[in-house]
Amino acid sequence: MLIHPYPIQLVGAGGIVRDAHLPAYRLAGFPVAGVVDLDSAKAMQLAADFGLPRVDASLAAAIRASSPETIYDVAVPATAIESVLRELPDGAAVLIQKPFGADLAQARALLRLCRAKRLRAAVNFQLRFAPAIAAARRLIAEGAIGELHDVEVRVTVHMPWHLWSFLATSPRLEILYHSIHYVDLIRSFLGEPRGVYAKTVRHPSTPQLASTRTTMALDYGDFTRATITTNHAHDFGPHHQESYVKWEGTRGAIRTQLGLLLDYPRGGRDVLEVCSVAPGDTVREWREIPVEGSWFPHAFIGTMESLQRYAAGETTELPTRVEDAFRTMAVVEAAYQSSADGATPIPNF
Repeated sequence: MLIHPYPIQLVGAGGIVRDAHLPAYRLAGFPVAGVVDLDSAKAMQLAADFGLPRVDASLAAAIRASSPETIYDVAVPATAIESVLRELPDGAAVLIQKPFGADLAQARALLRLCRAKRLRAAVNFQLRFAPAIAAARRLIAEGAIGELHDVEVRVTVHMPWHLWSFLATSPRLEILYHSIHYVDLIRSFLGEPRGVYAKTVRHPSTPQLASTRTTMALDYGDFTRATITTNHAHDFGPHHQESYVKWEGTRGAIRTQLGLLLDYPRGGRDVLEVCSVAPGDTVREWREIPVEGSWFPHAFIGTMESLQRYAAGETTELPTRVEDAFRTMAVVEAAYQSSADGATPIPNF
C-alpha cells in the first residue's frame, strides 16, 4: 500500500462515487480532500455521509483549494468529461470515469486534449483490478491452465437501469456503459483483437432505453475464442441468473463468478474456481480459491493506486492510461458498427 498517498479531489457526487469510489478509498486509506458537483445538495450530503472536509461551490474553487499533488477523480457523464478536463491545471493527475467519451470521435478529442495539457491521465477500467480477476491473472501467469486460448464472459441478470437517470436519453447503452468493461478485460489478457462481430438489441419491457442485450465475438485468429454475452433483462428470479468470466487453457480452466451483478447494487460474493490438469490426468476436479474482496468496491482501489504510484514517480507503468483506454473505445466503436451493418445474408438455394 502507499505510504504517503496524494489527496483526491472528487469531481462528481453520483451513485458510483457513493457506492464504490469512497468505500474503496476508505478501505485503502486514501485521503479525499473535497467534492464538487453541479448538484450542491448531493455533494453536501455525500460529504456529510463520508466525513469529507470540503464541498466546493465550483470546479474553479476546487482547483484553487487544491495542491499541485492533488489527483482529480472525475466521475461525470461521458459528454461532460471534455469541459472538466479543459478546466483542470496542465500536468494534473486525473482518473476519468469510463467510458472515455460517448463515442470514438469524442475519445479521440479527449486523447488529444490530455496530450496537449500533459495530463497524467488514466481511465477507471477497474474490473482489471477486481480481486478475483487479479488472482486469475496470477494463476494464468504461473501456468496453472497452460496456454490461454478461450475467454468467455456471460451475464444474465436484471439490471436496474433506472438508477442512472442520464442513461434514459443515451443513444448507446449496454456496450458503452457495461460491456466496455469486458472488452477492456479481454484486451488486458489477449491483447488487441483483429476485429469484432456484434449485435446489440433493445428489450420490449424498456422501449425507452437503447440496447440492453449484446452478443459479441472478438477475433483473435483461428485458435482463440473470446466472447461476451449479456442479457440485462432476465427478470425471472435468481435461479438461472449468471455472471461470470471463464478462461480456458491447454491444461485447465478458471471461472470467477462476479457476485455484484447477481443482485445489483447489493451484490453477492465473488467466487474463483480452478481446474488444473497435469499430463496423463484423467480426473477433472475443480477447487475453489479463497478471494478477499469483490469488484465493488475493492477494484476501485487498484485504478487509483496505480495512478497514485505513477504520479509519485514510483513506476512508469499506468495500466489504464488514456492511450490504452482509447484502444478499448476503438473496439467498442467497431462493435456498434458491426451491429449496425447487420448479419451476412443467408444464400438462396
